[in-house]
Parts: sequence; C-alpha cells; structure tokens
Amino acid sequence: MAQHQRERTLIGVIGDEDTVTGMLLAGIGHIDSKQQPNFLVVDSKTPLPKIEEMFEELTKRKDMAIILINQHIAEDIRAQLEAHHQAFPTVLEIPSKDHPYDPSKARFSSQACSKAFRRGKVALFVHLLTTSQ
Repeated sequence: MAQHQRERTLIGVIGDEDTVTGMLLAGIGHIDSKQQPNFLVVDSKTPLPKIEEMFEELTKRKDMAIILINQHIAEDIRAQLEAHHQAFPTVLEIPSKDHPYDPSKARFSSQACSKAFRRGKVALFVHLLTTSQ
C-alpha cells in the first residue's frame, strides 16, 4: 500500500445534527493543527456555499479516507460530487433519520465500497454503514 494511503485514517462527515452527533459519539471527531474540524452540521439555514466549501476542504485533506454525507445534502451539491473522481477520500452517501436512503441516487453501490475497503481499518465500519438500512 502506498505511503499516502496509509496516512488517510480519518472519516469526515457532512450531515444533519443527529448524524454528526452520532458519528462524534462514535469517536470520529477530529480537529487538525489548523483548527479545522472534519465535520459540518447542516440545517435548513446552512448556506449552500458553506457546504460546498466544507466538501472541497475535506477532499483536499491528505488525512481523509472517507467522507460521509447525508444523501439529501449530497443532492444539493451533486455536481461537485460528480466532479470528484479521486479514489481517496471515498464519498459515501448515507441516510438520515428524516430522509430514507434511495439507492437510485447513490454514486456508488455498497458492494463496490465494501470491496474497496475490505483490507483497511474501515472495512467493518463501511460494511455496517452500508448494510444497516
């Protein structure tokens, strides 16, 4: 495995309050040396440029392995998601409490994501995340 892939150990989250809170309670919260968090809580008052900026920041970070984003929020920045072609960080769309998951809107299938990460430390997390619905 290339050195740069071994450095990618963090999971970023862009989601509603319940999703981000759950992920933080699970221990994925991180503030880097520049005081930048790896998460963004999005509500109805969050401006679209702020969501786009956070997605861009997370995709540029060299320590990000995965970015989780609520599917209904992903719809708002679909063009930006489609423009992201790098293997890392991998972007996974996840359901929220109030918005059920629609597989027809997802960028990648859960099977493809599980295969991509089967050897990494995040394999179990990805498997549980993609099969929990």
